[in-house]
Amino acid sequence: MITHELCTELARLSHDTGIQIGLLINRLGGVEYVIAGTVSGISIPELNRMRTHPGRLQGLRLVHTHLKDGRLTFEDLTDLAKLRLDLIYAIEVRDDGSPGLAYGAHLLPSDESGTLWKILEPVPTYGIDIPFDAFIAALEGEITKKQTVLVPGATEDRAILVVVSSAPGDMLADITAEFHGLARAADITVVDTVVQKRPRPDPRYVIGKGKVADIYIRALARDANLLVFDHELTPSQARSIAEIADMRVIDRTQLILDIFARRARTREGKIQVELAQLRYNMSRLVGKNPSLSRLAGGIGTRGPGETKLEVDRRRAKERMERLERENRRISRKRKITRARRNRQGLPVISIIGYTNTGKSTLLNALTRSSVLTADMPFATLDPSSKRLRFPRDIEVIITDTVGFIRDLPEDLKAAFMATLEELEDAHLLLEVIDLTDPHIDYRIQAVEEILKGLVLQDKPRLRVFIKADRVGDGTAQAWAGRYDGVVVSALDRSTLRTLIERMQEYFLAR
Repeated sequence: MITHELCTELARLSHDTGIQIGLLINRLGGVEYVIAGTVSGISIPELNRMRTHPGRLQGLRLVHTHLKDGRLTFEDLTDLAKLRLDLIYAIEVRDDGSPGLAYGAHLLPSDESGTLWKILEPVPTYGIDIPFDAFIAALEGEITKKQTVLVPGATEDRAILVVVSSAPGDMLADITAEFHGLARAADITVVDTVVQKRPRPDPRYVIGKGKVADIYIRALARDANLLVFDHELTPSQARSIAEIADMRVIDRTQLILDIFARRARTREGKIQVELAQLRYNMSRLVGKNPSLSRLAGGIGTRGPGETKLEVDRRRAKERMERLERENRRISRKRKITRARRNRQGLPVISIIGYTNTGKSTLLNALTRSSVLTADMPFATLDPSSKRLRFPRDIEVIITDTVGFIRDLPEDLKAAFMATLEELEDAHLLLEVIDLTDPHIDYRIQAVEEILKGLVLQDKPRLRVFIKADRVGDGTAQAWAGRYDGVVVSALDRSTLRTLIERMQEYFLAR
């Protein structure tokens, strides 16, 4: 029980010292921790007796004083949820040092509303009367019934996605849908999505400090262990967010890098992905970084001779140097291959386009090959080259390339430059565009911006509008007419005839 006498003594001590005082009391009534705070708050020590069963509470009650307003603060309630305390009470300290009202709260079983706690009606300290043992037993029973149970040892990532943009409503919906697709490609279970429309991100927290705290509460309610931002975070932003959210925080670049790491099959692809990851993480190896430490097991502890941070930085630099040498070797090898093709007089066609538009499907249809296809972003990472012979006895090399995406991370551009150099020697670019995409113009503009960044915007290009079988013929032809393109369906080989003729005409006219 939390007695009136206990509350009276806590209030007197808090009044005399001018600071908040707290007690953590176990279920047997013993005091396990005495906490001396400040005038505005207390800091709960790290609890190493955390119960891991999903339906169990911590087995501790927190009773502490408030020197001014006695009502529970947001920090009080987040501590209740984060630490899974049995109960929390704040005792109001009056000007004369006597206890005022007691403000209490306890956790609730998970529900669709995401409400984590119930705030009790304030009562005088002599009116705290809860049948404690029966109450806790019943509460744990209800929590166990509704708790999302994760398999012990499972590595499932349950994420809340955070989208921050100034884009108009329909475009914002498209950005959000694309972000969901990236999460699925990384085998992330999305438990919630937060979309915030604002002209510019908050310089420290991207979405504002209060919103980060709100998202953390939503994460606790949904058993989320990961926050993913559709925004490239600076190292300081990642640290600031992780300090409040107390969970792993990654951004869109890290998410894409993870997908690339999963998709890479060749030695070349693996080198390029690892190089991109190292380049990205180097800037984050600065001091104690909560977001990174949760990813990498902790950085900044001292060792003999040099800090672990220094060791990690040195090893990362050495590894990057080795990978860069190998990447340069790959680049030289590709140049030799391209030079050999040029001497043989074999023209090159490169298939480009936004990710998951059907590039590999088109390559398979044109060459009767079986390059991997999948309805997900970046299904093709390692480029594939096939030979194609036109009716007029013209033979070409046709190459599938990695898909483009808006705001392509610079580290990826740099790492995959050896692959993207293939586009420089291409005689013709086939830009594949998905007719079922609700934002075709947006996709075309995104590809255009990437080509400008690669200084390839003036390269001869033929736009191919794919998936004609899924839209009306009038719609398909309207798009083709607008961009002087070709309409095809990979499921109907007869539609490929016009495309083959257009490509053939281009090379006959050279």
